[in-house]
Amino acid sequence: MTSRRQVLAAAALAAFSLSACSSATNSSTTAAANSAPSGAPGQPPGGAAGGSGTQTTPTGAYTLATGSATKSGTITASAKNQSGVLVTGGSLTLDNAAVVTSGASSSSDESSFYGLNAGVLAHNGGTVAVKGGSVTTSGVGANGVFAYGKGAITLDGTTIKATGQYAHGIMASGGGALTATDLTVTTAGGSSAPIATDRGGGTIVVTGGSYRSTGNNSPAIYSTGVITAKGGTYVATGSEVVVVEGANSVTVTDAALTTSKAGKWGVMIYQSFSGDASGTKGSYRQTGGSLASTASDSPLFFVTNSTGVVGLTGVKVTAASGVLVKAAAAQWGTSGSNGGQVLLTAKAQALSGDVVADKVSSVTLTLTSGSTLTGAVNTAKTAKSATVALDSSCDWTVTADSHLSALTGASVTGSSVRNVKGNGHTVSYDSSDSANSYLNGKTYTLAGGGTLEPA
Repeated sequence: MTSRRQVLAAAALAAFSLSACSSATNSSTTAAANSAPSGAPGQPPGGAAGGSGTQTTPTGAYTLATGSATKSGTITASAKNQSGVLVTGGSLTLDNAAVVTSGASSSSDESSFYGLNAGVLAHNGGTVAVKGGSVTTSGVGANGVFAYGKGAITLDGTTIKATGQYAHGIMASGGGALTATDLTVTTAGGSSAPIATDRGGGTIVVTGGSYRSTGNNSPAIYSTGVITAKGGTYVATGSEVVVVEGANSVTVTDAALTTSKAGKWGVMIYQSFSGDASGTKGSYRQTGGSLASTASDSPLFFVTNSTGVVGLTGVKVTAASGVLVKAAAAQWGTSGSNGGQVLLTAKAQALSGDVVADKVSSVTLTLTSGSTLTGAVNTAKTAKSATVALDSSCDWTVTADSHLSALTGASVTGSSVRNVKGNGHTVSYDSSDSANSYLNGKTYTLAGGGTLEPA
C-alpha cells in the first residue's frame, strides 16, 4: 500500500500465475529474495521495519501545540515534508479553510506510517475539527488528512483531493482516530486509497459522502485497522474496491461499492507478513446497499494466506465474472500453507456465482433467513474442504457439478431433496464426514433433476 513495496509487488504479479493478486502488497524485493518464497514479498524497507529507526520530524505551515484555536482562509505549503496544518497538541478548528500543499515526501513509508507531509496532520496528540472547506495535495506521499498516534480528527462536509502517488485521502495509523461525515474524496495516484489505515492500525468511521480512486493499486478502502462506513458511494477503477490485511475489518451499511478493474477483485482479504498488520483473520461485513465487480475476469471475493470472514445481509451483489468467491494461494506466505479459508455467512441474501478453492484452501458457505445461492461449488474438486450449510428457509440452485466435503440442512423427503435444485447436475458429498451422517451414505434425487450422491 505504501512506498515502493506495492509497485514491486505489482511487478511481481505480472509474472505470477494469479496475476491479479493485488493492490495491497507491502514489501521489498530484497527481503523477498533473502527470506521469502519465490514471488513473495518480504519485509518493508527502511527504519519503520527495523532499519535505522529514525523518524523525520514533521513540520507545518500552520502549527498548534497547546491551547485551542480556530483557523479560516487559505493555508499553503510547498516545502518537502511540510504539512499545511500540523497539530501536535491542543485543539484546532478549521472553519471553511482551504489547505493547499505541493511538497513531496522524502519517504512514502513515513508518510503512510506517521503522516509525514500530509495536508492536515494530527500527530501524536491534539485534535482537529475540519468544518467544510477543502484539502488539496499534489506531492508524492502527500496524504490529505491524517491522524497518527493519539491524534484525533473529525471532518464534516469537506472536499479532499490528493493527486500524487502514495497519497491517500483520509488516513489513520499508530492508533489514530478519524471520523468523517459527508466528504467528497478523490485520489488519482498509484497506491492511493481514499480511505486507509496503515502500520499500527487506526479507527475510521465514515458516514455518507463520495470516495473515488482512479490510480492503479488504489482501493477505495484499505484496512489494517477498524473501518466502518455508513452510507455513501465507494468506487475504485484501478484496484479492488476494498482490501483488508491481517486481523482487521471493514464494516459497511447501506452503501454502494463498485470496482471495474480487470484482474482485480471486488474485496480482497489477505496477510502479506510485511509487518503492517498482525493476525491472519480479516473480516468484511455488509448490510444493505450494493457490492459489484463489473470486470469480466474478477471474482467478487478473494482470500489468500488468511482466513476471510464475510457476512452479507440483504446486499445487492454483482460478480460479472460469474465467480462469487475464490480462495487460493498466491505469492504471500509459505507455499503449501498459504491458501485462503473463507467463512461466508449470508442472511436474507441472494447470492449468484461460483465458489472456487484450490487444494490448500477451503470454503464454508452458511445460508440463513431465506438466502439463496445460484451457482456451483468446487467444480474442479480441488478444494481442501468445501461445505454448504442451509437452514430450512434457504435454497441452492446448482449450475454445474459440485463436490462438497459436507452438505448440512438438506431437506430430505424419502429419496429426494427439496431445497437443492440440481438442474440435471450432480452434487457429491463425503459420506465419511460426520456432518453428513443424516444422509446415510445414500443417493438422492434433486429438485429439477440431478442427484446428491456420496463421492
